[in-house]
Amino acid sequence: MAAPRRAAVLGSPIAHSLSPVLHRTAYEELGLTGWTYDRFEVDEAALPGFLDRLGPEWAGLSLTMPLKRAVIPLLDEISETAASVEAVNTVVFTEDGRRIGDNTDIPGMVAALREHGIDKVETAAVLGAGATASSALAALARVCTGEVAVYVRSEARAAEMRQWAERLEVAVRIADWADAEEALRAPLVIATTPAGTTDALASAVPEMPATLFDVLYDPWPTTLAARWSAYGGAVVGGLDLLVHQAVLQVEQMTGCAPAPLAAMRRAGSEALANQS
Repeated sequence: MAAPRRAAVLGSPIAHSLSPVLHRTAYEELGLTGWTYDRFEVDEAALPGFLDRLGPEWAGLSLTMPLKRAVIPLLDEISETAASVEAVNTVVFTEDGRRIGDNTDIPGMVAALREHGIDKVETAAVLGAGATASSALAALARVCTGEVAVYVRSEARAAEMRQWAERLEVAVRIADWADAEEALRAPLVIATTPAGTTDALASAVPEMPATLFDVLYDPWPTTLAARWSAYGGAVVGGLDLLVHQAVLQVEQMTGCAPAPLAAMRRAGSEALANQS
């Protein structure tokens, strides 16, 4: 019998994370009977001590805010993808005890889009300029062949997005949030803002919208996503992103591929329905 292995998600707050549901479902489907996956409330100050206490039974960690950047100095190596946005959401522990960091949010976004038939677009729009927006830009570097319009509320955020665009080699046009209704006419719109932020834009959805990727999954659907669907547009949701990035995490931590995408999505949907 294989030795028990452990994994977990860390962050603060962490109580409502769906990661345990997704990963445990994957273990069950893959027949990994000795694997467990937990959640731990860990902030930036507690992170170094938490990592130092982990034993050889640990296979990996999922990280959410506020740890994605704080963990980087504590790792032995990070992938090019993680380095491109200075954010790690996945840590894998090697047999010799090394800590390897990666970012599965970016390829998870790309995979979620491809699942909905979006391989390439000529232009795109991003609503918001927080941490998720930088991941969106990194994903668009792989998907969008032309200009990306980013709608922001402040000059400080605009400056950040210009820096990310230059670093990721994405052609970006910064626009004011007051003009965000213009974004809805783009071939691909990625909404990266907190719950409720885009509600006021729903009334401006065009009659024949293209594709909306709204990274929220709770509450779902958002007001904007509901109107978008009602008008016949394609909608990619936050659960799509969550599941695709978790699939990649499971594959890296366990070495088993492919991870059971459909079963993980069903489990996530059921968990969300039970929470509401």
